Amino acid sequence: MPVRQMKESSEQHLVIKPQIHSMNPFQKTPKTAQNGKGPPRQEPHNTTAEQHPSPPSRNRGRRRGRGGRKSDQGDSVMRPTSRPCTIAHKPVAGHSVETLSTEISSGSSDGGHVCEMEMAFPSSSKALRFAPRPGYGQVGTKCIVKANHFFAELPDKDLNQYDVTIIPEVVSKSMSRAIMAELVKLYRESDLGMRLPAYDGRKSLYTAGELPFAAKEFNIKLADEDDGISGPKREREYKVVIKFVARADLHHLGQFLAGKRADAPQEALQILDIVLRELSTKRYCPVGRSFFSPDIRRPQRLGEGLESWCGFYQSIRPTQMGLSLNIDMSSAAFIEPLPVVEFAAQLLGKDVLSRPLSDSDRVKIKKALRGVKVEVTHRGNVRRKYRVSGLTSQPTRELVFPVDDKSTMKSVVEYFQEMYGFTIQHSHLPCLQVGNQKKANYLPMEACKIVEGQRYTKRLNERQITALLKVTCQRPRDRENDILQTVQHNAYDQDAYAKEFGIKISEKLASVEARILPAPWLKYHDTGKEKDCLPQVGQWNMMNKKMINGSTVNRWACINFSRSVQESVARGFCNELAQMCQISGMEFNTEPVIPIYTAKPEQVEKALKHVYHASMNKLKGKELELLLAILPDSNGSLYGDLKRICETDLGLISQCCLTKHVFKINKQYLANVALKINVKMGGRNTVLLDAISWKIPLVSDIPTIIFGADVTHPENGEDSSPSIAAVVASQDWPEVTKYAGLVCAQAHRQELIQDLYKTWHDPVRGTVSGGMIRDLLISFRKATGQKPLRIIFYRPIAMHCLA
Repeated sequence: MPVRQMKESSEQHLVIKPQIHSMNPFQKTPKTAQNGKGPPRQEPHNTTAEQHPSPPSRNRGRRRGRGGRKSDQGDSVMRPTSRPCTIAHKPVAGHSVETLSTEISSGSSDGGHVCEMEMAFPSSSKALRFAPRPGYGQVGTKCIVKANHFFAELPDKDLNQYDVTIIPEVVSKSMSRAIMAELVKLYRESDLGMRLPAYDGRKSLYTAGELPFAAKEFNIKLADEDDGISGPKREREYKVVIKFVARADLHHLGQFLAGKRADAPQEALQILDIVLRELSTKRYCPVGRSFFSPDIRRPQRLGEGLESWCGFYQSIRPTQMGLSLNIDMSSAAFIEPLPVVEFAAQLLGKDVLSRPLSDSDRVKIKKALRGVKVEVTHRGNVRRKYRVSGLTSQPTRELVFPVDDKSTMKSVVEYFQEMYGFTIQHSHLPCLQVGNQKKANYLPMEACKIVEGQRYTKRLNERQITALLKVTCQRPRDRENDILQTVQHNAYDQDAYAKEFGIKISEKLASVEARILPAPWLKYHDTGKEKDCLPQVGQWNMMNKKMINGSTVNRWACINFSRSVQESVARGFCNELAQMCQISGMEFNTEPVIPIYTAKPEQVEKALKHVYHASMNKLKGKELELLLAILPDSNGSLYGDLKRICETDLGLISQCCLTKHVFKINKQYLANVALKINVKMGGRNTVLLDAISWKIPLVSDIPTIIFGADVTHPENGEDSSPSIAAVVASQDWPEVTKYAGLVCAQAHRQELIQDLYKTWHDPVRGTVSGGMIRDLLISFRKATGQKPLRIIFYRPIAMHCLA
């Protein structure tokens, strides 16, 4: 599960056109009524300048922003952000945003679609010409920020592409690379004309200058590293056919970087990217666009036989400032190179050396080791490698196999003693099965060690995710130092491939002009001591303030999953939380519908349904509005299970609290929880003063809806999981504070949101239009009573800054 500090996307700009408004016919009395409905914006107590919307609470098909993170457990875990450090430019007054397009000024080919005001059929992204940038913003304090980009000089050599065919066909990229490495080693000084080619591991080979031939065949012999228990290594013979395909147009790339052409030459960029990755591919363990090694930073244990490796992400990018190499730090989970017996002990969490394995233990080990490569340790310097295919159902001491054609049987214990002088100490453990089903070999667990450098591709548990996030959490200065050390260690100036292709990389971080925008004034309820607030350095608190629109909670219940929390303690905590909600501006009943219910974490579904149905029976037709849940500090999958059941099965709003906060009641923590409950229940914590004063450009003059959309892709190496698209949209105007969200799964690694707009044929109604945009537009009209006359659409961009 690699954790990247970067997301590939494309830069976004507003497309604006002049529109003069002599008066505002849409102005109305600002909304400050209590108990606002819909999906509000959510803030913590010590709020930062960037806020994330929390969509509606009543529609089960919508994302309420509560199930994906443990934000309501009170733990603050810093994650690498994929959000940009580019500065938003203030549009010219008197202009309205009619459309927003994905402008690829950075040269990325991702996206490229326009969401128009009219819901007409979207045109092909390939036919679009992106609108030029209308100008540059001037508001705010100018400053210089460092970006994790390193400028590169464009080479002046011809780049050529050749097609590579390997016979018999090779599926493994590492094997393909080994074959081509052997070819270059044997023929570089002769048939290749001293060229040092770069290879993509599949079908393409690239050179700086032409090879002495247009097409040629080579015969390559390569030793098989992983065959057999005994005997010499086998040699496999491959036929490699290399054919000239095309020449890359670097002049096109130069014109694009100079702003003279609008289309990015993807072929040339791809070649440069592969060239700069070639040496790193040989030095490190490549995973997607990242490279990992235990030598970059000391691996940290994640538990259950896993460890985190530090690595770096690398990609060549065209920017408005020229060609640059983007580098960022990343982390991923790898299987710890342990003796198999020690791995099993970590996995099961008990001493497997003295106890027989249960059936469930055996299944767990089998699942964890299937497909993992191991090496034997009982033969001195001979370290043959095998891939585990299974686990024997019998212990080693009971295993026998035929040793000759006469079906003479011998036990595994006897065989290893006689053949290798290796005494199996833990014969009560099963053997590993290696090889295929027709010819499987037995290997004692204590005679095997896990081969280093195998990435863990299965799902991590909660503890492992938390441990991995702690590793990735860095202060900007530390991250900057790590990136600089990585660039220096990679020594691009000494890279033979970079020299061959004439690519030069700077060792200094790019400096980018930026502006610190002035903070907006925030409006709170008039009954509080402070009616408005100006955030300082991006943060503020709720002291002396009341929510602008406090929600009402009359019917609530509490479930306690923590064995250490007594009912009296839980009751006292709930009472304190209810009082804090009241002080903050909510109407909150201090008495639960039913007494606090104590349950075991392993019975979460049964307990939740019991509390729900018991409450509904007492309420006689009225709905339970809120469920408070007290969780153990270390709760494994309990949090995720609770959220899933509440949101998908019961349609119930929930708020989780950790045991440590229940015992040590803190006013600031309670205020944070109150803010979260308020937005979940449909209230508003605050609004922009400019919004209710009708002063926000391009928003306040006519009914405007603001969309935000993004796609999250599976981790590198995961080839089957879908990508997840999410779209949010404002549901109030002029406040633009409440947001509704929709989430959908789509094709693997598809960046274009497939369900944004769609049509289908209905037997009765004919062609029917729908999709996420339409649903959110309808929701906006129901919430505000108006159709939006302007749409502003945001998509995230790639670059982010360090300081």
